[in-house]
Amino acid sequence: MNTTFEDFLTLYPLSVQCNARLLRQVILGQLPGIDEQLDLPAKMIAYSYGPGYADLICVILPSKKGLKLGFNKGPEIQDPDGLLQGTSKTTRYVTIDNSEQIQAPAIARLLTAALEQYKKRAAHSGK
Repeated sequence: MNTTFEDFLTLYPLSVQCNARLLRQVILGQLPGIDEQLDLPAKMIAYSYGPGYADLICVILPSKKGLKLGFNKGPEIQDPDGLLQGTSKTTRYVTIDNSEQIQAPAIARLLTAALEQYKKRAAHSGK
């Protein structure tokens, strides 16, 4: 049986489900042609432009306590609003608290910056 986005979300509290759906809409609207893939073992929804980790742009990370929006190559992304958290060498994340935050221009700017950074990496690697 193939698990769908909606099936996956039923594992989480209603507030997390609602915010994840809204965040999904924002991601799909900001990242044209992006592929969505459930990663059940990692408990996340990944958004990428290809099959490899290098093509990964961001992930939705739901949990019982809340929701995070994670970014591949997060330290390289322009973050003028100071949203990105974490100390990993390869990733950063934003803790999502409410629907207003998801719909705020800062999240859209961050997704656009992540896409621009991906395009630079892809051009540099000859993709």
